[in-house]
Amino acid sequence: MIAIFDGAMGTMLQQAGLEPGQCPEVWNIEAAAKITAIHRQYVAAGATIIETNTFGANRIKLSHYGLENKVTAINAAGVAAARQAAGAHAKIAGSVGPTGKFIAPLGELTFADAYAVYYEQINALAQAGVDYIIIETIIDIQEMRAALLAAKAVSPQPVICQLSFDADGRTVTGTDPRTAAITLEALGASVIGANCSLGPAQLLPVVEILAQACSLPISVQPNAGMPELVNGQTVFPMSAEEMAVWVPKLAAAGASYIGGCCGTTPAHIQAIRQTADKLTATPAKQIQTFTALTSRTRTVYLGPQVSPVIIGERINPTGRKALAAEIKAGSFVTVKKEALAQIKAGAGILDVNMGVPGIDQVLVMKQAIEDLSALVDVPLAIDTTDPAALEAGLKAYPGRALINSVSAETERLDTFLPLAKKYGAAVLCLPLSDSGVPKTAAERIKIARQIIQQAEEHGLNRQDLLLDALVMTVATDSQAAAETLLTLKLYREQLGCPAVMGLSNVSFGLPRRDVMNAAFCAMALDAGLDAPILNPFDPLMQDIWSAAVALGGRHRQAVAEYSKKYVNMPAQAPESATTAPDILTQIRQTVINGETTGVAPLIRQALAENHSPLAITEQALTAAMNEVGQAFGQGRCFLPQVLLSAETMRTAFTTIKEVLPSHTTQSLGTVVLATVKGDIHDLGKNIVAALLENNGFTVIDLGKDVTAETIVDAARNHQAHIVGLCALMTTTLPQVDATITALKADGFPGQTIVGGAVLTESYARQAGADAYAANGVAAVNIAKQLLGC
Repeated sequence: MIAIFDGAMGTMLQQAGLEPGQCPEVWNIEAAAKITAIHRQYVAAGATIIETNTFGANRIKLSHYGLENKVTAINAAGVAAARQAAGAHAKIAGSVGPTGKFIAPLGELTFADAYAVYYEQINALAQAGVDYIIIETIIDIQEMRAALLAAKAVSPQPVICQLSFDADGRTVTGTDPRTAAITLEALGASVIGANCSLGPAQLLPVVEILAQACSLPISVQPNAGMPELVNGQTVFPMSAEEMAVWVPKLAAAGASYIGGCCGTTPAHIQAIRQTADKLTATPAKQIQTFTALTSRTRTVYLGPQVSPVIIGERINPTGRKALAAEIKAGSFVTVKKEALAQIKAGAGILDVNMGVPGIDQVLVMKQAIEDLSALVDVPLAIDTTDPAALEAGLKAYPGRALINSVSAETERLDTFLPLAKKYGAAVLCLPLSDSGVPKTAAERIKIARQIIQQAEEHGLNRQDLLLDALVMTVATDSQAAAETLLTLKLYREQLGCPAVMGLSNVSFGLPRRDVMNAAFCAMALDAGLDAPILNPFDPLMQDIWSAAVALGGRHRQAVAEYSKKYVNMPAQAPESATTAPDILTQIRQTVINGETTGVAPLIRQALAENHSPLAITEQALTAAMNEVGQAFGQGRCFLPQVLLSAETMRTAFTTIKEVLPSHTTQSLGTVVLATVKGDIHDLGKNIVAALLENNGFTVIDLGKDVTAETIVDAARNHQAHIVGLCALMTTTLPQVDATITALKADGFPGQTIVGGAVLTESYARQAGADAYAANGVAAVNIAKQLLGC
């Protein structure tokens, strides 16, 4: 049976008299009867789950109204109002929305602070007696992780996790539905879904992917189409009957919780309920078990059904004095370069080890994971023996990480396995016990079984585990490699977990280690190795890897990829003939890579070599951001990478001014930005402001909930070339139209750009805007076009 959510509380509040700029959640206290009456309409329409009027009832959002000290009271009142309406006919879901801020490194909000904000609100909802916690309209997976962890810590109520996806099928920060589902199921979500931003037609493929990617129930709450401006009023065009047509399609795609978001009234919910009641029961979905790791924007599968994956081992200071010294000094320049270079060389996962004596392991691991997760799109393995450093890394990581590693040693099992369960991580398991290193395959299998049993007792599944076959050197034991290869075969035949191991130990103490390692890699892949930990820069290893993967037959495109790689490969130039890229090319690539800490020395070098600031700006900085913008538009990079590149560009400009104080950067134009009256959301507007500033515009940021009069005055007083308006609430969309009308009445000679989650290009055109920007990168490009930059 399909569970039916209610519809748009915001739409109904507006109809009930809520004025723009009023706090919707305070009505739980000041107008509780109206809130209960809205709930009753949805219950009468057939909703089996109603959501409390607490979407923005967190400390950060309430602080805009001076109500940050009333979190508990407002949430408790919201539950009470819903309970009066629900009776025995419906369950109550405590609604939890976004904070409106990004978590570091994308924003200034720390993960700990986000967790505390959510803990406070969710605890109030749980104490008041909700049946579910629903975390919804979240655009960043890291914020969802903080909220879900808080919910799991508060109470045992089921947790529904709903992200908002854009038309490209990803969240604002780049997470696709598959990656979200895998990450959140591992973290302990009860239901996974999508709501807001899009209508049912656009969310249908999202539901299909979510259902295929996890074993959990799937929820969906679309808008009633995309908003239109009709006679000065915001209208969602999809009728109740039209929306109900999509119910069988959504159910067939895998949704078992269906409701509505913006624009959906009780009539919509009644039509949805009536259609859902006519559907025949669908069989329980069967999901093939798999092992996967995720980053913020990418999923990597592991196992015999997919191509083997290289785990890059180079982010490790062991035996590398220069790297250790850099890390100790607080520099991650080499760490970032190693990360990017390993990915370019073929690594699909990066091992991150910060094991330098005398440093704060917790702080350094947190910083390294934050920086790397914003820089690269491959999953990370957190490599440490320190439980506190491990937890810091797991908190900071916006995906499903790999823990490297646990053994059968009691202390390691008791500390690391609970952390893996809590944070939804996969675990690399070493067949080591308190008795030492087992020499034979049979002994390793026995220990691996013990680890698996312990992991399952801690709530982990077999697909959460990767088994290390344990490589010893053949220099001291001629049978070491043979036992490892036999271990790999037995792992696959008897235990069914992906196999992983470091390769280089096998050749320790021998000449031509590259030959030995490469040959052993090919043999291990044939024996069942799924993810070797190796140095991807080794040329011989690269060649043997490509050939062995093609010969292994595990990936249908492997032979084609091998042919493409080698068919026209030119002979390598002698080492003496190779030259480093020129300094402007290095700066351009540094900006593209988002290496914020690495750009300043290059700028100083370029100036010392008499490159002019104009040449640096045009040939390196602007060229880099144009390339980043193109990659973003083509879906090859996402918001975190764009923000890093923009920050790197800003660091470059700052460095030019430090070296040449007399140099002034020519502004591309003045832009006044504001979120319109009644709208307290400024996250999107803040992104646009940062990107515009870092691309050379002068930005006058008026903030949020700004009246049309204030915007008009600012545009006139600052002689603005562009006014940018943002609206993220359906109730405040008419303010966009009103503000543009006021600007034109005042004779504003410049251009207007509008954007926001609920805005469409059609709406913008009807409102009289000169341009519509779907995202921050588009806003920068449009601003340049409008001003002829």
